[in-house]
Amino acid sequence: FGEVNISYNACRLLLLHPNRVPSFRLIRLVNKTSFTSCRREVLAAEERVYSVFCLILKAMMTTTTNTIAMLHNLVFTVPISRMVVRRYSITTTAAAISTATTAVPSLKPASSKPARAPHVDSQVLLGMSEPELQQLAIKLGQEGYRGKQLHHLIYKRKAKQVEDFSNLPQTFRKELVESGYKVGRSPIYQTVTATDGTIKLLLKLEDNLLIETVGIPVQEEKGITRLTACVSSQVGCPLRCSFCATGKGGFSRNLQRHEIIEQVLAIEDVFKHRVTNVVFMGMGEPMLNLKSVLDAHRCLNKVAFAIFPFYMFLANDMKCHSCLLVCFSFTQDIEIGQRMITISTVGVPNTIKKLAAHKLQSTLAVSLHAPNQSLREKIVPSAKAYPLEAIMSDCRDYFQETNRRVSFEYALLAGVNDSVENALELAELLREWGKTYHVNLIPYNPIEGSEYKRPYKKAVLAFAAALESRKITASVRQTRGLEANAACGQLRNKFQKSPLLAETDGQESKPEAEEAVSC
Repeated sequence: FGEVNISYNACRLLLLHPNRVPSFRLIRLVNKTSFTSCRREVLAAEERVYSVFCLILKAMMTTTTNTIAMLHNLVFTVPISRMVVRRYSITTTAAAISTATTAVPSLKPASSKPARAPHVDSQVLLGMSEPELQQLAIKLGQEGYRGKQLHHLIYKRKAKQVEDFSNLPQTFRKELVESGYKVGRSPIYQTVTATDGTIKLLLKLEDNLLIETVGIPVQEEKGITRLTACVSSQVGCPLRCSFCATGKGGFSRNLQRHEIIEQVLAIEDVFKHRVTNVVFMGMGEPMLNLKSVLDAHRCLNKVAFAIFPFYMFLANDMKCHSCLLVCFSFTQDIEIGQRMITISTVGVPNTIKKLAAHKLQSTLAVSLHAPNQSLREKIVPSAKAYPLEAIMSDCRDYFQETNRRVSFEYALLAGVNDSVENALELAELLREWGKTYHVNLIPYNPIEGSEYKRPYKKAVLAFAAALESRKITASVRQTRGLEANAACGQLRNKFQKSPLLAETDGQESKPEAEEAVSC
């Protein structure tokens, strides 16, 4: 930080308030006549030290891969900064770090109202962070701690309506309702369970459209050890891949942030277990709804924490130096690690570069499905706008930017792209563009109205062996939820294009409802 000299009187002017509140207390005045000059000196020193301190924190957030672990042990030894200590609240993401503070002299205050993008419903509470909820509480005339209570009710107790906020004052609940605020949870229209424990949920959105999300448990003797949520990012899909049921059902609109987040909470409600992994592999193309996907990603992963500086003083020759120990208080939303989240795409021009700029530690899964451009155009019509060479170039740049290995999804279609020759051609393609790729082989899951067939197990194993013989890491995805039409490529329902009629509401328990919404 460089030397910051300050008088001994100023060092003793103000000490840290023992309580964790954004306020300060005058402990002792060394010389009452020098109070004004000392305070001015302290504030000037603080501004110089704190500005550099923030720059170091921001640099750490964008360069380290284990930020939280480092922050837990972070200790700076610095020259003295002011003895007035205020609470700084910092929210970390993989792309940026922002500060939300109380008013600090000579420092730019945080905005009192969080920015809202068009893809976010500003009246929906689900998706808001704790600082945003605290700002909302203050805006409605409540104490800031009511925002923390809101955060707990939404993300921990998973309240579905404002009326369920039983531990909040009735006046606050009434104010929320009258101001048009809502939690943003959708009812479960139907559930379909497969014999392997996989459960597909159909959620009825506010406009009566249906989306599908899948919970995939891994069970052992002790119970569920891992629970994966396969979430949708759009109502339907406009890309119409020839082997995928979702595209055949048509496209309606993008999902908003809260409509993605609520899928994870709905799965947790049904399984009575915390979701450990999230894959954006449900209905829709995530890269065509990147803003909502990234906002949902932040909420699913986000860790917010507050900085509490703690000072120790050593006086020497009328100059005082301090050891600044930075303590952190953590508040989390859904609490899913970035490396437990996968974002899948069939390839949309320029979007992989945009995603790389956020430097996420999540996995990028690219649906390749063919080793050459001509075959890929037959399987994936949108490939005409995004040539294979351009995709591979963007994937190479993505790895260089994020240092995260790209995974390639490859749907095996019997007699189309599942030969050993196709495997060797794919291996050559990947070796040409890098050595850090992984191939996830997906035996085709049958859908209604498709001419494709599922390959035999022998052909699948031969394809994997051919890749491994060329030093390409490959794995075969275990098929889950096949009987419930919940497997990869099978998500489709009658009402993803046209809304439910009002008279069909509440029919989820009737057999005919399952016929209407299941492929």
